[in-house]
Amino acid sequence: MHRLKTRTLTIMALCIALNVVGANLALLLRLPIYLDAIGTVLAAAFLGPLGGMATGGLSALLSGATDLYALFYLPVQLLTGLVAGLLYRRVTPLQWQSSWWLALVVSLPSTVVSTLITVALFHGVTSSGSSMLVQLLLATGIGKVAAVFVIQIATDYLDRLITVSVVAMAYRLLRHRLPQANN
Repeated sequence: MHRLKTRTLTIMALCIALNVVGANLALLLRLPIYLDAIGTVLAAAFLGPLGGMATGGLSALLSGATDLYALFYLPVQLLTGLVAGLLYRRVTPLQWQSSWWLALVVSLPSTVVSTLITVALFHGVTSSGSSMLVQLLLATGIGKVAAVFVIQIATDYLDRLITVSVVAMAYRLLRHRLPQANN
């Protein structure tokens, strides 16, 4: 039992590091995607919804040290971990690589929440590279909520498509070496 707890904490720590590094890389390169949830979804695949949520929440807190905006998006990480963990119970990550619709299922709830946060707290402008795209849409005369939602749905989906593909590959490589969630 002690070994399982140590392995679980080690998985979570590595997944948190993966999230923080991915988020900072995307921020540094001003990418229109976020790369901040690969660890969250990987933790959800191996540890279930609670493991995914804990990893996502702790990642947002840690990322907040270098990017204050990350703290405000903590609910998005929690929701991503929850949805991915619940989805993992129905569809194993081995099937995720070829399933574009899984990325949509993982991204849609968090897109709604992130849109609300972006509009309500930041008026459509954050530290991410997607803010430039929002500004371009605003210049065309489209409303702020619509502009943020259109960009969020596109960037969140692309981000989660990359995320579920990477997690599917990692899961294939690691599934026999790491503990599974007790579902």
